[in-house]
Amino acid sequence: MQGEDDLRGLAKIMAFMRAVSILIVLMHFYWFCFGFFAERGWTLEIIGKILTNFNRTAGLFTHTLYTKIFALVLLALSCLGTKGVKNEKITWPKIYIALAIGFVLFFLNFPLLKLPLNTATFLYILTTGLGYIALMVAGVWMSRLLRNNLMDDVFNNENESFRQETKLLENEYSVNLSTKFYYKGKWNDGWINIVNPFRATIVLGTPGSGKSYAIVNNYIKQQIEKGFSMYIYDFKFDDLSTIAYNHLLKYMHKYKVQPKFYVINFDDPRRSHRCNPLNPAFMTDISDAYEAAYTIMLNLNRSWIQKQGDFFVESPIILLAAIIWYLKIYEDGKYCTFPHAIELLNKKYADVFTILTSYPDLENYLSPFMDAWQGGAQDQLQGQIASAKIPLSRMISPQLYWVMTGDDFSLDINNPQEPKILCVGNNPDRQNIYSAALGLYNSRIVKLINKKGQLKSSVIIDELPTIYFRGLDNLIATARSNKVAVCLGFQDFSQLTRDYGDKESKVIQNTVGNIFSGQVVGETAKSLSERFGKVLQKRQSMTINRNDKSTSISTQLDSLIPASKISTLTQGMFVGSVSDNFDERIEQKIFHAEIVVDNEKVSAETKAYQKIPEILSFVDQNGTDNMKQEIEANYRRIKSDILHIVESEMERIKNDPDLQHLIQE
Repeated sequence: MQGEDDLRGLAKIMAFMRAVSILIVLMHFYWFCFGFFAERGWTLEIIGKILTNFNRTAGLFTHTLYTKIFALVLLALSCLGTKGVKNEKITWPKIYIALAIGFVLFFLNFPLLKLPLNTATFLYILTTGLGYIALMVAGVWMSRLLRNNLMDDVFNNENESFRQETKLLENEYSVNLSTKFYYKGKWNDGWINIVNPFRATIVLGTPGSGKSYAIVNNYIKQQIEKGFSMYIYDFKFDDLSTIAYNHLLKYMHKYKVQPKFYVINFDDPRRSHRCNPLNPAFMTDISDAYEAAYTIMLNLNRSWIQKQGDFFVESPIILLAAIIWYLKIYEDGKYCTFPHAIELLNKKYADVFTILTSYPDLENYLSPFMDAWQGGAQDQLQGQIASAKIPLSRMISPQLYWVMTGDDFSLDINNPQEPKILCVGNNPDRQNIYSAALGLYNSRIVKLINKKGQLKSSVIIDELPTIYFRGLDNLIATARSNKVAVCLGFQDFSQLTRDYGDKESKVIQNTVGNIFSGQVVGETAKSLSERFGKVLQKRQSMTINRNDKSTSISTQLDSLIPASKISTLTQGMFVGSVSDNFDERIEQKIFHAEIVVDNEKVSAETKAYQKIPEILSFVDQNGTDNMKQEIEANYRRIKSDILHIVESEMERIKNDPDLQHLIQE
């Protein structure tokens, strides 16, 4: 009740002030239009005396502006204390228009007094009155204006913006990306500092989100500038390889020992080095052969990834592993190459089993096959062998045989005495064929680089789901201390789960320390939003009724970066988090920013890029291109080698009394 009385008292005071303001305007008219009123006898002596005393005391009527200003001040005070019913249709532009009209009519109409008396009085009173009404309307509108309009930030951008890292933190391994982020109503300059790339990095984003252009390319450039050896899986060869080659030419002086640039490219043997991923020098145990066979078969049969351990999955893998290990121990590994393994597998299985079981190292390994053979389970045995033969037969290609039988370099890319930048190129049109061969290179490299005392190195895999990278989860988990930085680019977590299985996918997701995400949707967006956590956000609610407006403000924990924001990110905008070191703390690890790329500089660099040169010339002294003939000759030589091995081995077994029993009639 006391509050209501106070409100009524305030309303009366405001009404009184407005009445006084109107009275002063009327006094203004009486004084400055006195001649008009005197002609008609509309004057009173007492009023004249009162106004004269006012003028003598305060100089109120010495100028037309004084009374108007005084009247306007009282009007403003009355409007200030008035509580109007809020209306969201009232806006500042409408108020500004009313104020402008009122100001012009109320204050700038004094020249009208110079007109003839009757005309001057009529126009002056009319314009002043209209001006006063316009100013009063503007004042009333101000009291009814909805100042805290919640609809000004319908997407909650202000609540979900946060301060991000603005300092550049650099060290000998770091990757640093310049950013712009929105905070407190403006865009600020910032930095994403990956001070520890050895804790692995994931780059997510739907096609066209800018992950390669903004992040992967920068990884390649900055790590070359800092003297890393590097392995790059280039799905759309030669996009990344060209960047790596030209940047290496520019920053070769950053390395203590100048690295060599190598390319594996099955499409064009002229622009490819040759490398044998089954080099016997790097195979020390039959488990190495098993790893190689595992990688090959799972790349050829992606559905097997979900069925690891099944009989019909393990059988062909074991058979291929036995063949690889046999080639390793036969004549000191002279024929230990992947093409030789394919050709040997495609020989008559009676000969193959006889030869393999003649070696004690392989006898126990092949006992399930021998039991089936000797027990008459020919159908089962044929099924096991066909499971290996059929997928591998897709890889019989003279060009692939050519690349995988040479020995231009070894796969220990981070050897301090012989550092290498190795780019392996895939082709989206022949992905199923090439992925198995490239997966074999991957698995061998993982084994060779994850050792102590080697040069700092980087493994960059763009479009990871297009290839099965066996041992990737183990590399991420253990390679940090060996200075191996892993950067994985793909589109969505569901891709990773589909191609690597749920368990391995989860391990990869949860062991990575640095994560970037462009636009992603669905479960991936939800998972990332949960990873970034929650923040205290202000919530405001408003109730407007006929007489009053009430506002309540509350706080609650809500997602720092909601899944809906992640699913609608524009190109070049990324969210994510980075990891830090003991001695290099990053207070704000989470970011939501645009990665700044100097497009003009990149465009100029790209135009100046040299093409990767021709590595091998097949032109003879007469100027004839013999590429086809040489590749075909290599293909026939491999077949001839295997034929010779089978014949000589069968002859050896026939002539050895201890082994003659292996030959089945």
